[in-house]
Amino acid sequence: MARTVNARSIGILTSGGDCPGLNAAIRGVAKAAIGTYGMEVFGFYDGFTGLVENRFLRLTDHDLSGLLTLGGTILGTSRYKPQRMPGPDGTTRDRTDAALDVYRRLNLDCLVCIGGGGTAKVALHLRKHGMNVVTLPKTIDNDIAETDVTFGFDSAMYIATEALDRLHTTASSHQRIILVDIMGHNTGWLALGASLAGGVDVCLIPEIPYQVDRIVEAVSARTVKGRRFSLIAVGEGAAPKSAEDAAKSDEALDHEAVTSASLALSLEKALGMESRVTTLGHVQRGGIPTPTDRLLATLLGVKAAELIAEGVFGVMVAVRGEDLVPVPLEKVAGRKRTVPMDHPWIQTARHIGLCLGD
Repeated sequence: MARTVNARSIGILTSGGDCPGLNAAIRGVAKAAIGTYGMEVFGFYDGFTGLVENRFLRLTDHDLSGLLTLGGTILGTSRYKPQRMPGPDGTTRDRTDAALDVYRRLNLDCLVCIGGGGTAKVALHLRKHGMNVVTLPKTIDNDIAETDVTFGFDSAMYIATEALDRLHTTASSHQRIILVDIMGHNTGWLALGASLAGGVDVCLIPEIPYQVDRIVEAVSARTVKGRRFSLIAVGEGAAPKSAEDAAKSDEALDHEAVTSASLALSLEKALGMESRVTTLGHVQRGGIPTPTDRLLATLLGVKAAELIAEGVFGVMVAVRGEDLVPVPLEKVAGRKRTVPMDHPWIQTARHIGLCLGD
């Protein structure tokens, strides 16, 4: 239950993979906390590592200037967790007590953790040890439970779509099949969204196990219509439906997911068409955020400061339609939001004839 508190000091950190909008979120939290609520704000370097090691920056208006359009994170980030920090001998150690000690010595009233699903789990761990926490949902994968969307997703989808636009022209010029590896952390939001926006011919996502024969049929049907090229988006974690399909792609039968290179080879053999693979990789996580992500990160950051001022802790700020609402971390940590089969994007893909491999 919310209670009015006199929050005087908060910490902010960014954890997990980088993505566009992190600096906008830092700015949103800090500007509201400082300007509206009169709080002191400390930014910890390199995620939870900085918290454990007592490395921080006292954020001022000067530090926040120019952040809105800046990619990456001025605080740095890492994937280390307080409960599993690397030691000098190469082993891991539980440094939760060190994190709590820094939190208490700085007299913090709350720690704002900006990150994805893994960050939510760490925040819940710290919450159970007595630390006040609030998290913001960031990831290009759009896979965090209990929120309609995450910041970073729109920017990554824009980058992936632009890449598909460029590859479309080279595929058509050379009459090739081009397979494009798209990130997603074993969910299909990014690949499917970019596919719909980029007009690809086949989109493979983890939620729908594919059949090689279906892909061959889709490309063959295009050839019959005089379209001598095809563009195939392959979402991270996409896998064949059966061992037989895995074998067709020249992979070991117990392999979790057939690589795009193997799939390209099997399509070349079946269709007699030259195939190429492009892996977008970390370019999808870099660069300046789109206006949509700048706005969303700012809204989420300001809402976090408001919740802290109201004494609402142990929550993630979630997007629900036009509203921003606090969701208990227990509902977020350890869960993943995948693409449901009745989602409008799936229905739209089928209506426009986009092959999903099934």
